Amino acid sequence: MSPKHVIFKKLSRDKSVSSVSSHCLSVCLYISLSLSVSVSLCLSLSVCLCLSLSLSLSFSVCLCLSLSLSLSFSLSLSLSLCLCYLYEVSVVCVFLQVGVYLGRRDFVDHCDFVDPVDGVVLIDPEQTKGKKVYVMLSCTFRYGRDDMDVLGVAFRRDIFLCTRQVYPPLQDVERSIHTKLQERLLRKLGINAYPFFFEFPDNLPCSVALHPTPTDVGKHCAVEFEVKAFCADNQDEKAQKRSSVRLAIRKVQYAPDQGGPAPSNETTCEFMMSDKPLHMSISLDKDTYYHGDTIHANVVIDNSSSKDVKNITVSVEQITNVVLYSNDKYVRTIACDESSESVPSGTSMKKVYSLRPLLDSNREKRGLAVDGKLKHEDTNLASSTIVKAEVLKEVLGMVVSYRVVVKGTAAGMIGSSEVTVDVPFILMHPKPDAVKER
Repeated sequence: MSPKHVIFKKLSRDKSVSSVSSHCLSVCLYISLSLSVSVSLCLSLSVCLCLSLSLSLSFSVCLCLSLSLSLSFSLSLSLSLCLCYLYEVSVVCVFLQVGVYLGRRDFVDHCDFVDPVDGVVLIDPEQTKGKKVYVMLSCTFRYGRDDMDVLGVAFRRDIFLCTRQVYPPLQDVERSIHTKLQERLLRKLGINAYPFFFEFPDNLPCSVALHPTPTDVGKHCAVEFEVKAFCADNQDEKAQKRSSVRLAIRKVQYAPDQGGPAPSNETTCEFMMSDKPLHMSISLDKDTYYHGDTIHANVVIDNSSSKDVKNITVSVEQITNVVLYSNDKYVRTIACDESSESVPSGTSMKKVYSLRPLLDSNREKRGLAVDGKLKHEDTNLASSTIVKAEVLKEVLGMVVSYRVVVKGTAAGMIGSSEVTVDVPFILMHPKPDAVKER
């Protein structure tokens, strides 16, 4: 309600009514005084709300309820406008002296090339007098806390570091080549904005993190990417926190355009006191699945042996190999279908099992590999690691793979033995264009 819509009622001149009106007026004045104290407290807490509060103060002091509602509405409205502005223009991180602007925080590895990191740094000349401003792109492998150090070996390794000086500029900003995003930001931010540009090497891993197991207290295993801007006399000087700003980014991969042949595998087991073997096979309908897809596994068991096959279990497993600093291996079951069916001797079985691996069903499990996430954002199971040709696995930090496993127990008169067969598959994100086509 705006001030022009407030209706003021005139008091009656009748004496009998006048005394009642006088009593009501005194109550209203008391409420008015208490409201003025609360509003003054709000003004002292924040100076950014002076515009919205000044509009709200023009309300009638009799409408105490609408005054409090208008204050809360103005706060929520200003917050939503700020978020929309950041989403439409760019991702921005500002800290007094330096501000970093990026058009996105996910950069795609297309296998043959990687999207470059292009952005703009906003400088405050008054705060950076006599200093130089640098921008650094880093890829870091973490395995444990930063303060952990054993025999001089830190549980942190910088896989890639690249630093560029942006201020004072080494070349004329107007004559240099800019991306479309940089051109828009330079026009918007003015003369104190300076562009920067980085290219990823071909051998860098993608963003991935591993939840620590209960026995790995304090460990934080992850491959992280970061853009950092800082003020210093030279690029080798250690940047202070109050003179630097950091922005986390991600390097991601999408599923290839053309998948390979549908994977399959089989095994044959021969037992003592049995003339004929046990044959078990598994096949999938395709080799690449997207996050959230249902996996259909076709299982065939031809039991010509003298044993009975029981306790048939079909599961999806995630295998994570930490290939840097250690040879840790994490195997976690992320989807499972246990069947009570059995395959007696001399019979066969053919069945299609449907499994859907999701992070929501495995959040309580530790040791799961997940895609690298940004702050306050949810993530999903880690995508399969695509190892490029002539790239050492040690550089990748962590290698993630998936497989469907069929297990059964062959029980007989003498004893029992486990029969296992598995088949690998790829779990990745689809390309945005592929999602529209589906």
